[in-house]
Amino acid sequence: MKTYGHFVGGKHAAGTSGQFGDVFWPMTGEIAAKVALANTADVAAVVENAKAAQPGWAATNPQRRARVLMKFLDLANREIDSLADLLAREHGKVLADAKGDIQRGLEVVEFSLAAPQMMKGEFTEGAGPGIDVYSMRQPLGVVAGITPFNFPAMIPMWKFGPAIACGNAFILKPSERDPGVPLRLAELMMEAGLPAGILNVVNGGKETVDALLDHPDVAGIGFVGSSDIAQYVYGRGAANGKRVHAFGGAKNHMVIMPDADMNQAVDAIMGAAYGSAGERCMAISVAVPVGQAAADKFMSVLAPRVEAIRVGPSVDPQAEMGPLVTRAHLDKVRGYVDRGVEEGAKLVVDGRPFKMQGYENGFYLGACLFDEVTPDMDIYKDEIFGPVLSVVRAKDYDEALRLPSENEYGNGVAIFTRDGDAARDFAAKVDVGMVGINVPLPVPLAYYTFGGWKRSGFGDLNQHGPDAFRFYTKTKTVTSRWPSGVKEGAEFVMPVMK
Repeated sequence: MKTYGHFVGGKHAAGTSGQFGDVFWPMTGEIAAKVALANTADVAAVVENAKAAQPGWAATNPQRRARVLMKFLDLANREIDSLADLLAREHGKVLADAKGDIQRGLEVVEFSLAAPQMMKGEFTEGAGPGIDVYSMRQPLGVVAGITPFNFPAMIPMWKFGPAIACGNAFILKPSERDPGVPLRLAELMMEAGLPAGILNVVNGGKETVDALLDHPDVAGIGFVGSSDIAQYVYGRGAANGKRVHAFGGAKNHMVIMPDADMNQAVDAIMGAAYGSAGERCMAISVAVPVGQAAADKFMSVLAPRVEAIRVGPSVDPQAEMGPLVTRAHLDKVRGYVDRGVEEGAKLVVDGRPFKMQGYENGFYLGACLFDEVTPDMDIYKDEIFGPVLSVVRAKDYDEALRLPSENEYGNGVAIFTRDGDAARDFAAKVDVGMVGINVPLPVPLAYYTFGGWKRSGFGDLNQHGPDAFRFYTKTKTVTSRWPSGVKEGAEFVMPVMK
């Protein structure tokens, strides 16, 4: 059986803890590998290695740093099929979703090639008599990223691409559930010419996370996961003087106005709700048709489409939805479906009886669809993180606007309409960080920033786009005077502009 270790100083390392976790193949339910879980001593060794390597990388000019990333892009694109296969086997998402996972990560690395431009400071000549003022962006030093199981390629690249482009050394703590792709990405970065110690991968659980949050030489931490853990990471990291951005859960709504093209809206929500089996923070988990007539029409088109979703093994090219990531998560999601029935929601499509012939031990759940859900129900309030869509019928536009605005999460929201005035009003007023207008998954392109509001995000700066370069650098401002002659006597007052 394969055993995953860590990646430290440009090579694989076994670690010293003697503790291991199981890596499953969700489509079969079998244990496919073991993964080493780092202890505090392992983390200390990784940080020391990164700290030693970082000054030389920071001294490398940004064009040369960008060339390493450019070579990495070429290598990763050549291997995208094998990376997607490994990702699909360890995570459970189907091959098309796995390739999308990788591609969206590579787009952020591609944007990171702009480091020479994005790291430029400002300059003011003649700010005062003989005085010039200028600023420069410098790397933080050693930074770390703690990333989730649901995007084992994309989110690590969202973190390490900009961080490394800025001249930092990076320590990646990926999910121990699917560590294969993150480790392979680190190997590819070495092949691309990255110096040893600049990208390290350390696997583990809470002890590993706490060791990174507490280590005095880790200057910044980026996190993606559940909201409770995001708040914990933000609080503990900030208390230790680190720069932290931590992104949490979501309950993303899609509002369907009466004038919307129902076929277009249903096409959009199928992938948005059930893609990756709903295991993504931007998944649409609540549909809000406005008005009784619109709701009835929406459900009449949607229900047969949900029933027809092709569930299958992750590596089956014909499968539209694969299994969930673990048996424990499958049980949790099934429990929410049970709870929804108990709460009085109408279960229109029940995926619980689904069995995959030949894969009876896999972690499969068919697509589930609830109607007549109300905001007081747990299936509405909680992030289920599975293939479960709740339909909440709104009587009018104002109620539809209130639902996502008053929810504790504020990651993404969408509105489908032909009315430009309604769309503009919704985008301006809704209390959510990312908005789609006739776009179901409003994930911004790599050169814009990604981040939610309320309990979906903790910290002042978002992921990728210009915010990434702000997060992974610190600004130094220099005030310079070159006097033309020597003036006798010292000045003991604050300088003022004359």
